[in-house]
Amino acid sequence: MRSGFTLLELSVSLVLVGLMAGLTMPRYVAWRDRIAVEAAASTAVSLLATARHAALRRAAVTAVRFDTGTAEVLVHSRSDTIERRPLGEVHGVRLTATRDSIAYGPAGLGYGAANTRLVMTRGAAAETVTVSRLGRARR
Repeated sequence: MRSGFTLLELSVSLVLVGLMAGLTMPRYVAWRDRIAVEAAASTAVSLLATARHAALRRAAVTAVRFDTGTAEVLVHSRSDTIERRPLGEVHGVRLTATRDSIAYGPAGLGYGAANTRLVMTRGAAAETVTVSRLGRARR
């Protein structure tokens, strides 16, 4: 007796594996996009909080710039770069912003921050971060 599988059995099992992969792939891609967008939004909120705290700590104006071309967020005070996060490279998201920058004054209040919206998108997933008039960020 020979042990093994026939060509027909191998073909049927490969077709079943292909069908199962084809059915689960769209859900996996959507899940991966949603996770990347949520991570990028959390990073953006964290950077805005970092800028606000740096303004309070240094008693100096701290600015946050949004580069929508490369999906990069840059926090700087005077000539010092405090943090730089390339959201496009790290999370693979696109960034859309209603303003190109906002600033936090020495008291931690936002200048030019009123109703600033940052929208991170990847595939069909999207997340919006809104910055209030006082400079507080929320998702």
